[in-house]
Amino acid sequence: MQINRNMCTFATVKHHVIRQRHENDEQYLVVAQLEILKVARYVAIMYCYSDKGARRNATSPFSFFKYVAVCNKRKIKNNKQKQRDMKESYFVDEKGFYGEFGGAYVPEILYATVRNLQETYRPIVESEAFKAEYHALLKDYVGRPSPLYYARRMSEKYGCQLYLKREDLNHTGAHKINNTIGQILLAKKMGKTRIIAETGAGQHGVATATVCALMDMKCEVFMGATDVERQHTNVERMKMLGAEVHPVRTGNMTLSDACSEAIRDWCCHPSDTFYIVGSTMGPHPYPDLVARMQSVISEEIKWQLEEKIGRDYPDYLVACIGGGSNAAGTIYHYVDDERVKIVLAEAGGHGWQTDYTAATIHKGTTGILHGAKMLVMQDEDGQIQEAFTISAGLDYPGVGPMHCNMAKKGRTQVLSINDDEAIYGGYELTRMEGIIPAIESAHAIAALSKLTFKKDDVVVLTVSGRGDKDVETYLKNKEMAKEYGNF
Repeated sequence: MQINRNMCTFATVKHHVIRQRHENDEQYLVVAQLEILKVARYVAIMYCYSDKGARRNATSPFSFFKYVAVCNKRKIKNNKQKQRDMKESYFVDEKGFYGEFGGAYVPEILYATVRNLQETYRPIVESEAFKAEYHALLKDYVGRPSPLYYARRMSEKYGCQLYLKREDLNHTGAHKINNTIGQILLAKKMGKTRIIAETGAGQHGVATATVCALMDMKCEVFMGATDVERQHTNVERMKMLGAEVHPVRTGNMTLSDACSEAIRDWCCHPSDTFYIVGSTMGPHPYPDLVARMQSVISEEIKWQLEEKIGRDYPDYLVACIGGGSNAAGTIYHYVDDERVKIVLAEAGGHGWQTDYTAATIHKGTTGILHGAKMLVMQDEDGQIQEAFTISAGLDYPGVGPMHCNMAKKGRTQVLSINDDEAIYGGYELTRMEGIIPAIESAHAIAALSKLTFKKDDVVVLTVSGRGDKDVETYLKNKEMAKEYGNF
C-alpha cells in the first residue's frame, strides 16, 4: 500500500523537533511536540502499513515519528562508518592493498616465504614483548626521541613557524635505523640467520650492517656500482661493521638494480634469509611493516608539538620522498587528520618533464615493480626507465603503494624538486641554521620556497639524514648554491 501525499492535506501537523547530541556523539535525543487533528492518527497508521512503514506498530500516533528517529540514528551510524572506511583506506587492507596499489607479486619460489611473513609479522610486532624490546633499543641505542627544533631564522625567511624533526641526529645519521632495529628483531623471532638488504645512498646499508653487528648476524648488502663510487664513505662504514657489500653492475647500477639483485639472492636462499627492505616498497607486508617501524617519527611529533605549542598537530608536514620510508614515518599518525596539509618533495633531476628525472608521482604510470603494484617510470612496453637525480637515496623509478594511493586521492601535495634547487636548499639550511642535511632532505628544504604560508602556520619538516656523506657532492656543485657557493 502506498501513501498518497494528499492525505496530509486532511491534517494539520505542527511539530517542533529538537536534536540534542549526547556526550558519546553517537546517539541523538529526538523530542517532538505535536498538535494533531482527527485524521493525523489515520495518516500515521496508513504510513505504518505502507511499504516504507513495513507494518510497524501503529497503535500510537507517535509511531511514524519513532520510525523517523530510528532511521535518523541509522543514517548517522552509516555515515560515521563511511567516514571511518575512508580514513582506513589510506592504510593497507586485509589483502595487502592501498586502494588499487600494493599486493604481493613474487616468484613462486618466494611465495611460501612471503606468505609466512604476512601471517607472522603483525602478531609479533604488536606483542608487548616486541614493543618493549624495540622501544628500549630506540631509546638507549638509537638515541630517541629525536629533537623537534624550532628553526628561528628559516621561520623568519619563510613567514611561518618552522620546526625541524631531527632524524639526522639518530645513531648512524638517518631515519633508516628505526626500521632496521624493528626488522632484525622480527627476523630473529622468525628464526632467520642471514640478513640481506639493498641500499642507494648507503644509509639503509649502514643501518642494516649496524643492527647485524649488534645482533651478531651475517649481513650482505647490495648496492649499485654507481652509488658505490659516489657514496664511498658509507661503503667503508658497512665493511667496518662486518657487512659484505656487493656492487651491482646491471642496468644503470643504482638503487633499482640493487633491489632487483637482492630479490634474486632471496630467491636462492628463502629458508634462512630475511630481506630487510629499506623503504615502503616491495611485496606486502613490507610497505606496511616499514611504515609501522618509521611511525615513531610522527608519534613523537604529536607529543613534542603538544609540549611546545599546546596542540598535537601542525598545519603542514613536509618531507622528501623516494621509496617513501621517511615520508611514511612523518605522516603516519596524521594521514586521516584533514587539518594537516601533507607536502612531499620528490626528485625532479633536470625537470620532471625531461628524460632525466626521478619524479615518479609526476611522471609514472601504474605498473608492477619489485613485487608491488605502484606508480612506475616505464615506457609504452612496460620496460622500466632509468631514474635520474643527484640524490642517490631518491634514485628509484617507483614509489611506495601507500604514497601512490594518497597522491591519487589528493591527500598529499607532491612537488618536483630539481637538482639545482635541492643543492641550494642544502646550502641554505647549512648557512642559516648550521645544519648540513643529506641531499635527500635538502629536497624537502627546497620545497619551502614553493609554498605560501601564513605567519602563524606551524610547519614540521623532517630532516631525514645528515649530509656528511654528501659533502663531496655539495662541493662539486657549488655553482648551484648561488650566493652560498662563494667560498
